[in-house]
Amino acid sequence: MGLFDKIRNEFIDIIEWVDDSPDTIVWKFPRYQNEIKMNSQLTVREGQVAVFMNEGVIADVFTAGRHVLTTQNMPIMTTLQGWKYGFNSPFKADVFFISLRQFTNQKWGTKNPIMLRDAEFGPIRLRAFGSYAFQVKDAAVFLKQIASTNPTFTVESINEQLRNIAVTRGMDAIAESKIAVLDLASHYDEVSNFIQEKIRPEFEEIGLNLNKFLIENISLPEEVEKVLDKRSSMGIVGNLGAYAQFQAANSMEKAAENPNGGGLMGAGLGVGLGAGMAGQMSGVFQQNKFEGNNPTGASPSVAPPAIPQAVQYFLAINGVQEGPFLIDQLKDEVRSGKLVSSTLVWKAGLENWIEAREIDELTSLFNAGPPPIPGA
Repeated sequence: MGLFDKIRNEFIDIIEWVDDSPDTIVWKFPRYQNEIKMNSQLTVREGQVAVFMNEGVIADVFTAGRHVLTTQNMPIMTTLQGWKYGFNSPFKADVFFISLRQFTNQKWGTKNPIMLRDAEFGPIRLRAFGSYAFQVKDAAVFLKQIASTNPTFTVESINEQLRNIAVTRGMDAIAESKIAVLDLASHYDEVSNFIQEKIRPEFEEIGLNLNKFLIENISLPEEVEKVLDKRSSMGIVGNLGAYAQFQAANSMEKAAENPNGGGLMGAGLGVGLGAGMAGQMSGVFQQNKFEGNNPTGASPSVAPPAIPQAVQYFLAINGVQEGPFLIDQLKDEVRSGKLVSSTLVWKAGLENWIEAREIDELTSLFNAGPPPIPGA
C-alpha cells in the first residue's frame, strides 16, 4: 500500500459492514496495518456482532448499536494493550463482523443408499434428503472453532461439514425410531424433530444453533419401488375374476360405441376375452393351490363337484305367495294344515303353478302316517 493509501486510512474513523451477500457469515474489516484510532465510530447493525481480536485473542464483542471506541467501552482491550500515552494513540486489532441472520434452505441428502433393517421387509436400502436452517449462536466460539482468521467465511465453507452431521445423525435417528418404511411418510414431522434434537448439541459445540431440520423425502431404490408398485396394484385389483369381468364390460361398451360397424363383433370379442381371462386366472389359482399342497409335483386329483343347492318351494295360500320353504319346513306346513295335496306349488324349473300332489318328492308328505303301535 502506498503513502497516499496510508494517509487516507489514518483519516478513516468509521468501522461498519454493509452486508450485501446472502451467504457471508464472517467478514474482516480491512485496515491499514490493522491500526484503529481511539474515538473511532463502530456501527453494528441488527443481525450482526463485531468481534475485536488482539494478537489472536478475542478481546471485545460489540452487539447492535453505535459505539465510540474509548477506554470506557473497551475495558478488556484497554487491559490487553496497556497504552501509556493517555490511550490516544492508534491501537492494532483485527475486527471481524459476524452475521447473526438465519441461513435457510440449506440442503442435505445421502450420497449413497443407507442400509437399514425394516420390521416388514427386512434389510433394505434407503435414500433421504431435505433441508435445514441455522444461524450463529455464539460468535466468539464460532470464530475460534471454525472461522479462525479467514478474512471472509461463507456458508459454503462449512456446509459440507454440517451436511455430514445431518446425514450421519439423521439416518441413525431413523433407524432408532423403529418406524416401518411404509409408515415413515406419515411421521416426517416427528422424525424431523427427533433428528433436530439429536444433532443440535453438535451444532452448539461450534457456536451454531440449528433452527430447523426438515425431511422432504425418504425413498427406496428404484428396483424395489417397482416391485412395491406391483404389490400395490395386486392389492387394488383384489378379485381378479371380477376385474376380468369389469374389463370385459368396458370392452363391450367401447365396442358398442364404434361407429364403423364393429360393435357386435367387438362386443363378442370383449366377452370372449373377459371370460377367457377369468377362466385362465381361475385355473392358475387352482393350479397354484394344488401345487402348494402337493410338494412332490405329482398330478393333483380332480376337484370334487360343487355341492348342489337345496330345492326351494313357494306356496299359494289363499291367493297369496308364501315362501320359499325347504322340504323339511314343508312338513310343518302339512301338520298345520296350510299345505294340502291340492295346494298350488311352484319351484325353479316349472313353467306354471301345479298342485302339490303332482310333485313326486312332495307326495310322501301327504301319505306319511304314524308307525304301528308296538305290541298292538
